Amino acid sequence: MKEQVIQRASNRGALASRGRSSGIVQRPARRERGATTGARAGALRKALAYAPLVGKVLLALIAGLTIFVGYRAASSASLFQARSIDVSGTSRVSADEIRAIVRQTLAPTGVWKADLPTISRTIVHRLPWVRSAVVSRVLPDGLRVRVTERVPLAVVRTSAGRFVWVDEDGVRLGAVSPADQMPPFFIRGWDEAENETAQAENRDRIKKYAEILREWNGAGLSQRISEVNLDDLRDVRAQLAGDDSQIEVRLGKENFGSRLKRALKVLDEKRDTPRGPFIIRLDVTQDTRTIVGFSSGAPALSDSANSDSGDARTTKARGQSAKGESANRNSEVRDQAVRVEGEPQKKDKDQTAGPAETQSRPRRIG
Repeated sequence: MKEQVIQRASNRGALASRGRSSGIVQRPARRERGATTGARAGALRKALAYAPLVGKVLLALIAGLTIFVGYRAASSASLFQARSIDVSGTSRVSADEIRAIVRQTLAPTGVWKADLPTISRTIVHRLPWVRSAVVSRVLPDGLRVRVTERVPLAVVRTSAGRFVWVDEDGVRLGAVSPADQMPPFFIRGWDEAENETAQAENRDRIKKYAEILREWNGAGLSQRISEVNLDDLRDVRAQLAGDDSQIEVRLGKENFGSRLKRALKVLDEKRDTPRGPFIIRLDVTQDTRTIVGFSSGAPALSDSANSDSGDARTTKARGQSAKGESANRNSEVRDQAVRVEGEPQKKDKDQTAGPAETQSRPRRIG
C-alpha cells in the first residue's frame, strides 16, 4: 500500500512538473460551464431589452387598424351625409346653384370622404363669375363654401351684338342686365375664339382698355366716347357719343388722352362751319397734324370759303340746314362712304391753313 501511494504522488508530481515545463494551465471543468451559462443570460437580457419597443410597434399597428376600420364605418354612416351647406361671399352668383353643385359632387361619398379640392375646382369651372372657392368640413353633416367673385371691369360688344361683362383677366362673365351700371364706353374688336392665343390677346386688350380709361377719366373725356375699337392695339379707334356718334377718331397706339383732346378741339373749331356736319373721321395718329375726313356730300373747300365771307345769318341758317339734312340721312352717309372707298384725295390751296382736310374714307363699323 505505501508503495502505491508513493507512486501516485510521484506521478502527480511528474505531471505537475511537466505542465509547468510546457506552460499549459489546466482549469476546472465547473468554471467552463459557469461561463456558458453567463453568456446565455446576457443574450436573454439583450433580447428582453427590445421587448418594450416591439410591444409599442404592435400596439401602434393595432390602433391604426382600429382607427381605419372605424373611419370606414363612420364615413359610410348616414350620420355624415351632407345636410347643411353654408355659402357666403356671393353677390352675382346664385348660392342655390353652388349648393346644387356641391350636393351633386358629394352624392357618392358623404362629408367625411368628400374631396374638397375637387369640389372647389368644379364650382370655379362651372360658374364663370367665381374666381375661387374654399370648401371646408363642418362635422358631422355640413360643409362651408367661401366664394370670391370676379370683379367686372369692362363691357364687350360681341359679333352677335350682345353686351357681356369681362374682368381684368379677360374672362367673359355674363350678359349685362338692365340693373347694371354701365361703364362710360364699351369695347369692340374682342376675339371670341376659345383658345389660349385668343385669351392672351384679350388680356392685352383689357390692359390697353384700363390704360385708356385712366387717361380719359383724368382728362374728363370719357363721357364723350361711346365705344373703343381694340381689334388692332397699334391702331386704336374711338367712336364719339351723342350728337357726334357718326365720328370715328383714330388714336394710334399711345398718348390716348392728349390725342383725343386734340381731336375734340379740332372738331369743336369746325363744328359750326358749313362742312362741320359732314365730318365722319378725325385722324390724330400723327403728332404734327390732324387729318379731318368728310362724307361725300360735304361742300367743296372753295364753296365753304365763299359762304364764310358772306352774311353771317345766311351762314348760320345754312349750317343748321346742313345739320338737319345730315341727321336725316345717317345711313345714307355710311353707304356713300363705302362707295367712295379708294377715291383719290382732293387737294385745295386752302388745306395749307389749319389742320389738313381730306375726302372721307369709310368708317369701320365692324
